[in-house]
Amino acid sequence: MDKIINLTTVEQYGRLYGIPVFNSLINVVDLNYATKPVNYSKWNYGVYALYLKMEKQCDIMYGRTPYDYKEGTVVCFAPGQSVDVKLLNGNIQQNVIGLLFHPDFLKGTSLCRTINKYTYFSYDVNEALHLSEEEKEIIIECLRIMQMELRHGTDKYSKTLLVNHLELLLNYCMRFYERQFTTRMKADNSVMVRFEKLLGDYFEGQTAEINGLPSVKFFADKLCLSPNYFGDLLKKNMGRSPQEYIQEKIIELAKEKVQVTDNTITQIAYSLGFQYPQHFCRVFKKHVGCTPNEYRVQKSLHV
Repeated sequence: MDKIINLTTVEQYGRLYGIPVFNSLINVVDLNYATKPVNYSKWNYGVYALYLKMEKQCDIMYGRTPYDYKEGTVVCFAPGQSVDVKLLNGNIQQNVIGLLFHPDFLKGTSLCRTINKYTYFSYDVNEALHLSEEEKEIIIECLRIMQMELRHGTDKYSKTLLVNHLELLLNYCMRFYERQFTTRMKADNSVMVRFEKLLGDYFEGQTAEINGLPSVKFFADKLCLSPNYFGDLLKKNMGRSPQEYIQEKIIELAKEKVQVTDNTITQIAYSLGFQYPQHFCRVFKKHVGCTPNEYRVQKSLHV
């Protein structure tokens, strides 16, 4: 039977591994000093967690998707996420350092409003932060300073300093994440080519008419990416979201069909996956500035 842990507090993590906890809402952890063996096969997270894995000592799965990581990478989890963990070679002791913080730690801070911008937390989930040696040292130093502050004890400056250092750590990770997109440009371009082909194929034949308007999740699944990662990838490479890109494609096809075919507006709407012609007309007018019928008349005058 799978051993499952519902991780709801920072203190609970400390008790599980037998490591000290200096603040009930945020704690730096070093599993090299863990005094208790832990081998849970499934973790349900109720806290934020960021781990720097010095070695690959386990396989991580989110749902049926492997988490892509290796030694010297950062893996991140957020409240509401569940992961399956399989230790390799029966290795209980893990060479891992990291940070856990409860959502309540963010209350009353600027991070409470901006935490969602750190999208590497929201991946559900198959992409780690792959670090250079220099970047790894930066993460370690950030964690070291936070550990020192936690050990210092609580005074009126404690939370402000911890929040500042946490935000610094998260921003460094965001920088490394952005760099990761750049260094993987060749692979990203391959994804873009495949996406464009999938999008074109979707409107060939009767697929759209049968299945309706395509969703971002449909294409992300086809590309074996999470919707969030796919969205960030497209924004980085094309400057717009997948939904915006899909809508542009639909409008482009709609203008072509309205101009060069004799199909009725209703037939065109259904062929593009719209359930109701009225919805198609509203979307068309929003993007083109006139209704499909008005567009057809305008173009016919210029023939």
